[in-house]
Amino acid sequence: MKETQKKTFTLKTLTKSSVWDIQENDVFRMWNSAEKDADLRENLKHYLDVIRSAFEIEEIKIDKPEVVKKITARGFKVGNIKIDENTKVKLAVKKRPISRVTDLTYENIRHISAAKLIEVLDRNFGGGWDSLSQSIKDIIQSGFDISTTTLPKDRLRKPGGMYEKMMNEGFEVLEIAKGMWVEAIFAKVKPIIERPKMKFNVEDEEKDYESDEDLPDRDDYDEDEDEYDEDKLTEESYRTTIDTDPEELDLEAAEVADDDDY
Repeated sequence: MKETQKKTFTLKTLTKSSVWDIQENDVFRMWNSAEKDADLRENLKHYLDVIRSAFEIEEIKIDKPEVVKKITARGFKVGNIKIDENTKVKLAVKKRPISRVTDLTYENIRHISAAKLIEVLDRNFGGGWDSLSQSIKDIIQSGFDISTTTLPKDRLRKPGGMYEKMMNEGFEVLEIAKGMWVEAIFAKVKPIIERPKMKFNVEDEEKDYESDEDLPDRDDYDEDEDEYDEDKLTEESYRTTIDTDPEELDLEAAEVADDDDY
């Protein structure tokens, strides 16, 4: 997440995932930077859709100080954006809060901390981890490693137990009282694994052949490599990993023979 925050986004590079890394002031900054782009109006709807996925946007049609004051009191940032050469509008922009489990999406789940997730879960819980719908669990587990345990109160923090182990590994924990028992939900940000790109030696593939005569002859390849010799097949070639009792095989053979009589 930290690496993503260091990037400088533009309207063109912004996505419904990365938009969660910017703040209200960034929206106006990016828009002002894009005012001279010829395709701004053509892609206006797309840019606004991306921004709206993470921000509430309201157009201020009555530009009076008292109106602006009321909307800023609700946590909005106000600024002017240019739609085209002749059109400017005043917008109020506010980052969408992530306060309930239903606010979690695949786009924003990797843009919150484990502590923030625990806060969201604590605000919505009552029945514990199993009270969540499977779709919400899938979203959470796409960005976090989750472990749960339910133990008597006096055993939860037993030295050397799961609680101590998880704390030592950097997990955040939410404890939910259930009578004399406690359900502990542990959460830790799942690392982003970058898959290495495959590299191929393409030197031979990129050779320039001046004529068809320079192309390698198909007959030069060893065709025997694609063939097999039946004489080389041994018992090892037919070995399976199923251990079968010979007597059972005889029994099955007898049953097949009986069936053939009908």
